[in-house]
Amino acid sequence: MLGPYVYVNGPPTTLGLVPQIPEKIHELTVGQLSARSGAAVSALHFYESKGLISSRRTSGNQRRYTRDALRRVAFVRAAQRVGIPLASIREALTQLPEERTPTREDWARLSEAWRAELDQRITQLGRLRDHLTDCIGCGCLSLENCALSNPDDVFGERLTGSRL
Repeated sequence: MLGPYVYVNGPPTTLGLVPQIPEKIHELTVGQLSARSGAAVSALHFYESKGLISSRRTSGNQRRYTRDALRRVAFVRAAQRVGIPLASIREALTQLPEERTPTREDWARLSEAWRAELDQRITQLGRLRDHLTDCIGCGCLSLENCALSNPDDVFGERLTGSRL
C-alpha cells in the first residue's frame, strides 16, 4: 500500500486508489471530497451553487466541507441517476440535519417521498414504449393521428395540419 490509500478493483496503480481521510480530520478539501465521492470538482462547485451542499471558507478563501458532505453528494448523485430534478433534491436535503451525518432512516424517509413520482414516470415510460411498438407496427407515422408524433392533439381532432 502506498501512502494513505486503499486499493479498489485491482493491483496498486494510481488509478483505483481512494484516499483515506483520517478520522481526526473533520473537514475535507474540495479535492478530497472529489476523490472520495467520485464527483468532479466542477460538479461539487455546481452542487454548492445550487444549495445542495455547503462549505465554509478558510482565511485563504479555500472551501472546507464537513464529512457529512460525502453522504449528501452520494444522495444527490443517486437521485440524479433516477431522474429526480435538482430542485426536488435540494428541497429534500433541507429536511436533513445540519450537524450530524444523515442516517439510513433519514434517507429512507426522503426517498419514500419520491416513490409516487418515480411510479408515475415508470407508467409514462411504459406508455411511451407501447406507443412506440404500435407505431413501428403501423409504420404510418401520421402527423395527424399518431400518438407518438402528435400526442394529446385536441386541435387535430377538429382540424388538419399544423396549428400551433
